[in-house]
Amino acid sequence: MEKKESQYCQCLYYSANALARIMTRIADEEFASLGITPSYAFLIMSVNIKPGIQPGEISIEMQLTPSTVTRLIEKMEYKGLLERRTSGKFTEVYLTGKGEEIIPQIKTCWMNLYRRYSAILGEKNGQHLTSMIYDAVKKLDK
Repeated sequence: MEKKESQYCQCLYYSANALARIMTRIADEEFASLGITPSYAFLIMSVNIKPGIQPGEISIEMQLTPSTVTRLIEKMEYKGLLERRTSGKFTEVYLTGKGEEIIPQIKTCWMNLYRRYSAILGEKNGQHLTSMIYDAVKKLDK
């Protein structure tokens, strides 16, 4: 059956969600070999960039609620990729040795994802779309 244009295609909400579903599927496929989702990869990369990062900072960086970040961290602790340490009244998050070992694989998955959607959209179009979407996120999140 041929796909036809949706009657809702002029709605930003509809289009943004359709794009999110497609990008999530593609990203999940690229990260499947690691046994983690892209959200976990963002978490691991955030900790890699700033060892000792606090969960609140991760929440801001990833634009997720603190409770969601806590669940993500707990799952990665269970997998042995992250660990939490207490420093005074603060909790800091660090990569474990196992977490450090998968950083190159995560970077490869990100690059494969980028190449995959760039091959479909065109590299410049993909970059422009990303920029426009993030600009919209910043404006709408006020």
